[in-house]
Amino acid sequence: MPNDLDQLQGSWNVTSLESNGQQMPDITFNGATIVITENQFRSTGMGAIYEGTLELHPTEEPKAIDMLFTAGHAQGVRQKGIYKLDGEIWTLCIATEGSERPKNFSTAPGSGLALETLERSAVLLKSKSAKAAASIPSVTPSQHKAEPSGTVTELEGEWEMTSAVLNGVPMDPNLVKWCKRITRGNVTKVVAGPQVFLNATYSLDHSTNPGLIDYVNLEGASKGKHQAGIFTLRDDELKTCMSAPGQPRPNDFSSHPGDNRSYTVWRRVKP
Repeated sequence: MPNDLDQLQGSWNVTSLESNGQQMPDITFNGATIVITENQFRSTGMGAIYEGTLELHPTEEPKAIDMLFTAGHAQGVRQKGIYKLDGEIWTLCIATEGSERPKNFSTAPGSGLALETLERSAVLLKSKSAKAAASIPSVTPSQHKAEPSGTVTELEGEWEMTSAVLNGVPMDPNLVKWCKRITRGNVTKVVAGPQVFLNATYSLDHSTNPGLIDYVNLEGASKGKHQAGIFTLRDDELKTCMSAPGQPRPNDFSSHPGDNRSYTVWRRVKP
């Protein structure tokens, strides 16, 4: 009879994500997957690639899982969690902060917990040959870094997020405080702890008011895709409003349910 690790083999699509009591909009995890090969995992989408090994403790109640990250921004981090398997549905609740394992499948503001629901992909990796084809290559930290190039702009440096609205949903303040923007040359990256939400080259157009900003995504589900937006910079406060890839440029600083815009406000971090 297959054990839980056997049943997890293959590719899984993230279908919902809740963090610190806040249901994240689809735009944050569309295209995100986790591939399990033997006791290794590879997570793609949501702006970055993560790899590592997992340990299952199926006799505990609820069933427990440990994820040790061996590549990517979270390299060396061990996250404790719980899981359940229901046919083609895999539910995970992971402690992204601290060392205490979650007790149930829920999150709350300030809990540091993430709750994910995943569904098995249509293509299953059951045979040994399929597993070999899906074997996880090593990833070096340099693969997660975009080398800056181009002219330095007024967005150069580090920024801390002060507020965000994604697809009409205000981001929980407990999550906002973890988000930073790091800009070097013509490359800008938005991170929350080890998680990368954006890694893109950008260009600015000051001929209009507000100014125009354009991204070309460097990694993740939107790799190679263009995003159009607007921005203002007054003193050390930066406001951006970005459309989803392929959507028309916003004409104001707002985000409403269904528009898939991201409206964010940032404060420059003084050197």
